[in-house]
Amino acid sequence: MGTTPRTGNQYSIHYGDFSAVICELGAKVRRFDYGDKEVFCSYGPDDLTPTCCGYILAPWPNRIKDGEYDFNGKHYCAPVNEYHPSPRNNANHGYAYQYMWRLESLTENGVTQSLRFPNLDGYPFDVTVSATYELGEQGLTATVTARNDGDEPAPWALGLHPWLSNGRSGATSAERDADSARCRLKIDADTHVTVDAGLVPNGTEPVDGTAFDLREGPVLDGRSFDDAWVDVHRAADGTTTTVFSRPDGLEVRLVGDRTINAWQCYTATGAPFDQHPNGIAVEPMTAPANAFRSGDHLTVIEPGTSVTTVVRYEVSVR
Repeated sequence: MGTTPRTGNQYSIHYGDFSAVICELGAKVRRFDYGDKEVFCSYGPDDLTPTCCGYILAPWPNRIKDGEYDFNGKHYCAPVNEYHPSPRNNANHGYAYQYMWRLESLTENGVTQSLRFPNLDGYPFDVTVSATYELGEQGLTATVTARNDGDEPAPWALGLHPWLSNGRSGATSAERDADSARCRLKIDADTHVTVDAGLVPNGTEPVDGTAFDLREGPVLDGRSFDDAWVDVHRAADGTTTTVFSRPDGLEVRLVGDRTINAWQCYTATGAPFDQHPNGIAVEPMTAPANAFRSGDHLTVIEPGTSVTTVVRYEVSVR
């Protein structure tokens, strides 16, 4: 007798040579392919999601120190889910990835799901999130809207957590490090976010003359990151673009709209094999880590209003 996969129902969408599978659990992207080339690192429908691969990070991306924050005169405590290695003690990546989302629409090339956050101690705000993934001529577009149906303002920040495949399938962590090291990454931003031992931001520094200067798209060899960048460069239409290029000629342009204010990259260098997808994580975020405490680029959604973020993954092969 057939059973539903542990990541929930699987929604397959197609357009030309592009295909993707979106899960009911967390509305996450389980795979995204261009012909026979893997664009996002993929995993099985019953697998434990490797290192947040494909997550929607909401209602906050990245970390809240100690899981505690103050907002609008009240104190809130979210569960700490990152506590090793010491001294990390953070609430990481929000709640959205933990829940099965409701299917709103499914077409040949697009799917929309929604989640109304439960009344939680760490986030009691009546916010409903909808996520649409649509394939088109250039690749995959993600549109995420958060609507506040409550009677008080709600704090909000968003991130997306794709793992961009290096195009190979290294059999060991060291092989995967070497495969990713041959790739190039261009992050068009002037400032690197510094962090303390718990990976909580404690300042910023110019990227000039450092290994964090990725504005020319260097090869990743010798560069290991679990870092964020701010002061992003923008095109005339307000978008900010990061570019990931592989030796096999596949290039992914991640184009965030004007709500994207930070980029995070995690290379997983030296991580155990089961925590090391065959690529790197490149995360567009509306705010950097700890925004619920620092207020840095924190969005406040007033009652009866909504906010929307659009990120495009444009794929080409040289």
